[in-house]
Amino acid sequence: MNVTLISHTPEPEKLIAAAARLCYSDAGASDIMNNFTNEKAADFVDMLASMGHESPMEHVSFTFAIEGISRACSHQLVRHRIASYSQKSQRYVNENGFEYILPPEIAAVPEAKAEFEKQMNAVTESYEKIAEILTESHKKSFIAQGLSEKEAASKARKKAYEDARFVLPNACETKIVVTMNARSLFNFFKHRCCNRAQWEIRELAIEMYRLCYAAAPNIFKNAGPSCCFGKCTEGKMSCGKPDEVREFFKNLRGE
Repeated sequence: MNVTLISHTPEPEKLIAAAARLCYSDAGASDIMNNFTNEKAADFVDMLASMGHESPMEHVSFTFAIEGISRACSHQLVRHRIASYSQKSQRYVNENGFEYILPPEIAAVPEAKAEFEKQMNAVTESYEKIAEILTESHKKSFIAQGLSEKEAASKARKKAYEDARFVLPNACETKIVVTMNARSLFNFFKHRCCNRAQWEIRELAIEMYRLCYAAAPNIFKNAGPSCCFGKCTEGKMSCGKPDEVREFFKNLRGE
């Protein structure tokens, strides 16, 4: 897995503080922002967090390039609706010899790993065979419609991919660009940094959290799983390890 923070709103803490202060001031937003020092902005963001006043955080956003995750993981990721996504297309991109994600629990058991890899190899062969069969079928159809041999072959290959992809597994590797505002990230981290989150998206969420904290520590020191800021919200489904989780995130922040 490779996660990169490729862009974020400049001076995010000052912008959040200025947006919140504007609600109670007759001064303009630019003037308010220019009058905030880094220290005052940090204090203001802390105050907003303590009040649960999160709407000003929607004005700043963070964009990530994510590679080396499975389709199973990306399906969970896109359930977070207040975000923007651009994902590698299996319809237009040839997945011959596709990379796949091997779950650690499967990798740890030789028999399970062997069976998993056997199935991945079989799927690869099936994908390539289906794509080849469909390409030839579509090519004949396009030639019959008057296209040249070269044009028909190119168009046929692209059309074949969109149906051949149905055989691909959840383990198939994907790439995605994700943009979320800070408030959405708070929600994302609350649910996906939790011990009860599936291992892969939890690993992704923790890496995204680490990058966000490095870029805007005064905002994201107030983010993380619910047990870091009071009572676990998982009820009877709690992992039962709040102290361990709190210690993990303290260490992540270098506290």
